[in-house]
Order: sequence, then C-alpha cells, then structure tokens
Amino acid sequence: MDAITASDLIRLFDAWKALFSVEREFLIALDGKVGDSDLGITMSKSFAAAAEAVAAEGEGAGIAKLLRTAGATMARAAPSTMGTLTATGFLRASKAVEGAEALGTAETAAFWTAFRDGIAERGKARVGDKTILDVLDPIARTLADAAASGKPLAEALAQATAAAEEALEATKTMVAQHGKAAAFREKTVGLQDAGATVGVFLIRALRDFAAA
Repeated sequence: MDAITASDLIRLFDAWKALFSVEREFLIALDGKVGDSDLGITMSKSFAAAAEAVAAEGEGAGIAKLLRTAGATMARAAPSTMGTLTATGFLRASKAVEGAEALGTAETAAFWTAFRDGIAERGKARVGDKTILDVLDPIARTLADAAASGKPLAEALAQATAAAEEALEATKTMVAQHGKAAAFREKTVGLQDAGATVGVFLIRALRDFAAA
C-alpha cells in the first residue's frame, strides 16, 4: 500500500477496534501494576466508538473529517486520561492532514508529528517521562526521516514500528513521572509503560495494515 485513502482509514479504525478488543485484558493487567487498571477498558471503548463513527461518516467525508470525527467521538466515549490524550492526538492530526486525499509517507509523518505534539502539550509530558510520548517521538522522527528520503509508506512504517518497539523496551529503565504510576517512583523501573504499549500497538497495526 503506497498511501492510505479515506476508505482505507475507515478499515484501519476497524483494525484498531479489533486489536484493542483482543488486547483489552492484557492492558488492564499491565496498567493495574502501577495504575488504576482502566486502560484496556478505555482503549477498547474509545476505538469501538470511533470505528462506528467513522463508518457512519463514510469515505466521502474525507480523511481530515474522519480523523476529527474519531477524535471527538473518543473524547466523549472515554473521557479518562488516556482517552482524552488519544482523542487530542487524532484531533491535532486531522489539522495536519487537512486537504490530503491520501496519506503517503509525507502525510503520515505529518500525522504522527501532530499526534505526538498534541499529546505532549495536553499531557504536559516530555520524552523520558515514561509515557506514550516515549514511543510517539521516535515514530514521528523516523517517519519524518523516511519522508525526507523518499521512502515508500510500507517501508517507512516498518522502520517506525521497529523504533517504537525499541523505545518501548527502553521505558523499562525509566521512572514514571505522571499519573498514578508516579506515586510508585522507583517501583516502576523494570516495567514497560502501559501508555507506551498503546503507542506501539497503534503503529504496529498500521504497519500490518499497510503491508497487507
């Protein structure tokens, strides 16, 4: 797949919906180690609602509007911390790809850069704080480099996923700085961050979708 169209995007949200349904219990257990155990519920609920909403909009709405619809729907469906952050990411990304008829490597890089920046600003987090931002940053930077080099979308997404997976592993060495996990401080060392895990799931599913 060289580019993601509006109809593809609707199918991608279905893939994300299915993914977070399957991983619901895993994320609940992971989050429960130092959090409040609601991450799996939040992600499965928000992506189920978003998938239904973008399908109702239809491909004629265009990519930017579909992303706006997804973000607004997620904010209403799961107004928890991660639900709000993810919704913010999609809303910000929609502005970055306004007018795009398809998401090639350059547009996908713009999407993830805006997604990262929106979450960083809303969550007041920095790279190294042991959050989803620790995987979103290498995703955005890898895709930007790939776009600058003229790499095709599938290759760019494969590289971004590898960078994200490496970054997720690195969160095990970090001390949590945000949310309930921050209260555990050094006890969070050795654990992969639950939010960062969500980030890896998102990019990995996108990689697989584009490669199919």
